[in-house]
Amino acid sequence: MTLAQQPIINPPVPNLPLGTEAYERRYQDQFANVLRLYFNQLNNALNVIINNYTVGTTVYTVATLPSAVTSGAGTRTFVSDSSVTTFNTTVASGGANTVPVFSNGTNWKVG
Repeated sequence: MTLAQQPIINPPVPNLPLGTEAYERRYQDQFANVLRLYFNQLNNALNVIINNYTVGTTVYTVATLPSAVTSGAGTRTFVSDSSVTTFNTTVASGGANTVPVFSNGTNWKVG
């Protein structure tokens, strides 16, 4: 989901009421309400992030990986049959290792 579809609203810092010398119930209620509103806004923003911006990654076999060239440098995914596990080596099939891979624009590399 893109930001245009579900924007994350950064809630403004609350303007807390100034305290009184003596305890006043009215002040305490107002203070609690301001904090409640602020934390509700923070919770709403966090829920937008959790529900809309979680990265789901497809796990491929090396043979079914899309082209590293057309995927573009920086694209990331996983493979489930790598025979190599060393960082930044070109991924190769024939193993039983599930490893993260990234495209450098030419090849898929472990990492």
